[in-house]
Amino acid sequence: MEDESRKKMKEKFGLRQDILKEFLAEFLGIFVLILFGCGSVAQTVLSKGALGEPLTIHVGFTLGVMMAVYMAGGVSGAHVNPAVSLAMVILGKLPLKKFPVYVVAQFLGAFVGSGAVFGLYYDALMEYTGGNLAVTGENATANIFASYPAKHLSVLNGFVDQVIATGALILCILAITDRKNIGAPKGMEPLCIGLIIMAIGVSMGLNCGYPINPARDLGPRFFTAVAGWGMEVFR
Repeated sequence: MEDESRKKMKEKFGLRQDILKEFLAEFLGIFVLILFGCGSVAQTVLSKGALGEPLTIHVGFTLGVMMAVYMAGGVSGAHVNPAVSLAMVILGKLPLKKFPVYVVAQFLGAFVGSGAVFGLYYDALMEYTGGNLAVTGENATANIFASYPAKHLSVLNGFVDQVIATGALILCILAITDRKNIGAPKGMEPLCIGLIIMAIGVSMGLNCGYPINPARDLGPRFFTAVAGWGMEVFR
């Protein structure tokens, strides 16, 4: 009886420990993604192109995703994206009860990652903007943290852009992680996923900067809203 009671206790607390590890893995994974990705945008914008260009930003996000997958892959599968987590739930690869935990971790990690980039480049931001944190205009800096549509983009085309880009991401990830097909060599999945991000960036970034990750975009957008850019970031 006592052994059975101990076994139940271990199972109960073991489950809590596992979900905590997965929460931290998703949190740290997307934190690193934002640090490298948005950090590369900040360096490009604040140096006025002297220390970066569009390709630099693509490389920054590619490496950010790769590092995130290497960090979190063995614990949580390194979704670092609510769209990927939802796809895994639909396919039966992630229990529904874990989905909210993953999403909260992803949004919080993105929010905190944005704070790290803001702190890292605070002096450069103040010098570049003169203390006026703008969403639009010549000295706009909100686009360091979140994606904004190009002037030519209509609402319908923006919707189509997101469907195609996000769909391409999910389909490619499923293909390279499927052991029944060719898939990716074991241990090479992070590199392949990073290359998917690079491919999407260099081919689908014109319209609105390929915001294929709701947490990566909305977490930093919330951060900018409270850090001085105001509610205009949602308009």
